[in-house]
Amino acid sequence: MIGAIIGDFAGSTYEFHSIKTKDFPLFAPGSSYTDDSLMSIAVASALMQTGEGHVGFKSHVVTSMRQIAAKYPCPMGGYGGRFRHWLVSSVPRPYGSFGNGSAMRVSPCGDVAATLDEALELARQSAEVTHNHPEGIKGAQAVAAAIYLARTGESRDGIRSYIEQHFYPLHQTADEIRPRYRFDETCQGTVPQAITAFLESVSFEDALRTAVSLGGDCDTLTDITCAIAWPFYLRNGLDDTMVRLRDEALALLHDDLREIVIRWEERYGGYTTTVNSKAD
Repeated sequence: MIGAIIGDFAGSTYEFHSIKTKDFPLFAPGSSYTDDSLMSIAVASALMQTGEGHVGFKSHVVTSMRQIAAKYPCPMGGYGGRFRHWLVSSVPRPYGSFGNGSAMRVSPCGDVAATLDEALELARQSAEVTHNHPEGIKGAQAVAAAIYLARTGESRDGIRSYIEQHFYPLHQTADEIRPRYRFDETCQGTVPQAITAFLESVSFEDALRTAVSLGGDCDTLTDITCAIAWPFYLRNGLDDTMVRLRDEALALLHDDLREIVIRWEERYGGYTTTVNSKAD
């Protein structure tokens, strides 16, 4: 999940101001968490409450998302219109969305899953409390599957093959996507592009920079890319940039949010202060 939060911070200042270049300050002045980070943290909190087997996860995730949103009602960029209504509804029901909100918050499901099937099931449950359109569920499952595969040793080619076989064609390169890519809040218009940015990367920082350079719904796209890239590159150990970005992101979170993230990362994310400056 920490990768997703780093990506959210890095992309937040470019959400409505695409830059189409990989040359930019990683955490520009004004960078902040958005609803992407808040709802990812809410999903993580719900999973920690359910314990092994994750019984009652759906009800916990509804409660957790509404509680965190009530405490942080005005994040940078705000909440989507229908989601805002869902947050305050007396009887919260899914509303058939295929927006990328289901994919932006799903990273804890990929982090915690013991099997690929469990990653897909948890992703489905996390999505369908709001985004119960097939494309909304599909986007969340694709991201969770990529995260699970990245952290369990699959190669880039293996991840690409799985995503193309089960979810999306990935036939465009980042250079082909970038010139014409515009703001798109759908899963199908965000998730394949985010996965492509990861697949073409050579480091965590490179994945982040490639994602931001594509533009579009930049905080969410970069959140997704970095959620996959973090466990993939963590396999080689933390490099200096990963440590710095992790620590900067944690420092920018409020105390209660930081505490949830650190507990999560210590339990499921391989949280460590050990640095491998030669990681590739």
